[in-house]
Amino acid sequence: MNIYALQSGNLTPVREVPFKLEKEMQFIFEQNLNAVMGLELVKTEFSIKNKRIDTLAFDHQSKAFIIIEYKRDKNISVIDQGFTYLSLMLENKADFIIEYNESLKKQLIRDEVDWSQTRVVFVSTSFTENQRLATNFKDIAIELWEVKRFENHTMSIAPIKKSKSAESIKPLTQQNKELKAVQDEIKVYTEEDHLTKPSDEIKELYELLRNRINALTDDVEVAPQKMYIAFRKDKKNFVYVHLQKKNIKIWLNAKWGEINEPKGIANNVSSKGHYGYGDYEIDMIDDSQLEYILSLIKEILIKDV
Repeated sequence: MNIYALQSGNLTPVREVPFKLEKEMQFIFEQNLNAVMGLELVKTEFSIKNKRIDTLAFDHQSKAFIIIEYKRDKNISVIDQGFTYLSLMLENKADFIIEYNESLKKQLIRDEVDWSQTRVVFVSTSFTENQRLATNFKDIAIELWEVKRFENHTMSIAPIKKSKSAESIKPLTQQNKELKAVQDEIKVYTEEDHLTKPSDEIKELYELLRNRINALTDDVEVAPQKMYIAFRKDKKNFVYVHLQKKNIKIWLNAKWGEINEPKGIANNVSSKGHYGYGDYEIDMIDDSQLEYILSLIKEILIKDV
């Protein structure tokens, strides 16, 4: 992708400024980890069992540890290294808990971590076609992120998305004992996982809701988790959806009273346990309130601008 600077109606190419060292990428990411990826930095250069992890982070949305590696070498096997780190974490869970508590002066306990949501992220200025193909599985806990720096103090940072036709990696891991052990414990959730129990009517209703939410603003990310499907923008979840057999539960990520909700269709769940975040809970059984619900969602998006 070419980048241009617009000056007085003229386009001038913006030159890329390559990173000389992996440390440069690492420093920028760690200084801006929450803004870029929505993660909390736990430890830089975390060593365990003769292995060194560039960045150890924690995702409070999925309640899982995230390992980040920075690469300028295009010849690495991201699959082999990724599964090595996943196996390392799953076999040494207590060490990661201890590191979190000691580094951040907090008290995270083992049961508060969803180990099935663990993942490894590789960050590089570019990836080869083989590396992209090797991770193009819908249920692999390995992500590729490309980062580029330009001469006008501008950077582009973006994950490489899986293709819509991506298949499951499970058939390829069944013959390898170590890979199978990792794949059996880690679960990458998809929309299909949430569409197994709802009725056909609810499935159609969800598809309508999803398409209309995507149309509200650019760059909406659909992020399926274990108990809900999150819709996020700029790494912040603004709506959570939980599909049930005969209805859809929706949680709006706002404190009670922050949204103008004159029809009173939402329940205040600020003091009640529920999936996701936010105090507004709505039961949706058909599309009769769709436009109104979308107006509430749009209000959250406007507030976050």
